[in-house]
Amino acid sequence: MRKAMFVGLFLIALVHMELENNSTRLRVKGNKIVVGNSDKGLRLRGVNLSWNNWWHQFYNADTVRHLKNDFHVNVIRAAIGVEQDGGWESNKQRSYDDLYAVIDACIANNVYVIVDWQTFSIKLSEATEFFTNVANKYHSSSYIIYDLLNEPDSSVPSWSAIKSYAESLIKTIRAIDSSNLIIVPTPNWDQYVKQAAADPITSDSNLIYSIHIYVGTHPMSYMDDAREALKTIPLIGGEIGAMNADGDGALDVSKFNQWIDFL
Repeated sequence: MRKAMFVGLFLIALVHMELENNSTRLRVKGNKIVVGNSDKGLRLRGVNLSWNNWWHQFYNADTVRHLKNDFHVNVIRAAIGVEQDGGWESNKQRSYDDLYAVIDACIANNVYVIVDWQTFSIKLSEATEFFTNVANKYHSSSYIIYDLLNEPDSSVPSWSAIKSYAESLIKTIRAIDSSNLIIVPTPNWDQYVKQAAADPITSDSNLIYSIHIYVGTHPMSYMDDAREALKTIPLIGGEIGAMNADGDGALDVSKFNQWIDFL
């Protein structure tokens, strides 16, 4: 289980320019995120709050203001734990309370918020309930980004299964929210991005695909895979860590900076 605190996991979108002032609505154009009706791209940079059921103390407006003012983030990823120790399955009300506190604070501070369904397996009926509730409450805000499944593990061995799951949730969300950005998971804990690139989802155009990298564990060849995938699909680095994938190990700052430079 990853032990890194909320300041330890960085995320960054694979795009190169800064925020346009005339609109905050995000959309995909080619392999980049752009803002509003402009073709100008957006660099999303921020941190993950980690699992709300274990780090509940960070799910509040003070944390969001701190990250905005002191870290200068423009995106925060709210990880809503599903199965483990007081997660969504056993304590829905607290999970929604934590999530909504962060979303409300992000909107108030002009910060994008990634709503992360923090699990490793496909739970379509539960995810449908969760995203239906969130979309119904916040579909009018342009700061919402839906992250459909944190990291598919070995229980989800194929891209075809992930694709089918994602297409179902996309249909559910789009019936309520026609515009906001959706993050699609990729196989093997969000590392086999080339599989998604070989058979991308075509039913919706405002999608971006997830890649998660912990440099102490994952080979640098994954950067080559990401570069190849970008010829076909957009990618977002939802978790980029300088340690091992389990949260342990020394920080490899050199490899971490190589990834940040690439992103």
